[in-house]
Amino acid sequence: MTEIGGRKESVEAAAFEDLEVFKRAYKASLDVHRRSLDFPAVEQRALADQVRRASKSICANLAEGFGRQGLAPADFRRFLVMAMGSADEMRVWCRYCLDLGYIDEPTWQHWRQEYQGIAKMLQGLIRSVQQRV
Repeated sequence: MTEIGGRKESVEAAAFEDLEVFKRAYKASLDVHRRSLDFPAVEQRALADQVRRASKSICANLAEGFGRQGLAPADFRRFLVMAMGSADEMRVWCRYCLDLGYIDEPTWQHWRQEYQGIAKMLQGLIRSVQQRV
C-alpha cells in the first residue's frame, strides 16, 4: 500500500475498479466524453474524438495492466506509464479546447487539475510497482 495524492492506494486491490486512480480517471473521462459531444460538428472526428480517446486510454491502460500484474509486474508498470502519458496528453487537448472556445475557463481549470492529479496518482502507483519488481 502506498500513499497517492493523500489517499492510500494498493496494487493488491481485487480489481482495477477498486483503484482510486481508476475511479477518478473514469469519472473524468465521462465528463470529457459528455462535454465533447457538444463540440462543433467539424471537430467530432478530430479534437472531440481525440479527447474522448485519450481520456478513455487512461482507464483502459489501467485495466489491461492490472490484469497482467500477477504474471508480469513489469508489464503493469509499462501500462501505468502509458496511462500517465495519456493523462499528460489530456492537458494538451484541454488547452486546445479552451483556446478554441469549446470549453470555458472553469471547465479547463477543473480538467487540468483532474489530469494533473491523476498523473500524480499514477506516478505513486508506478513507484509502488517498481518496489515490487
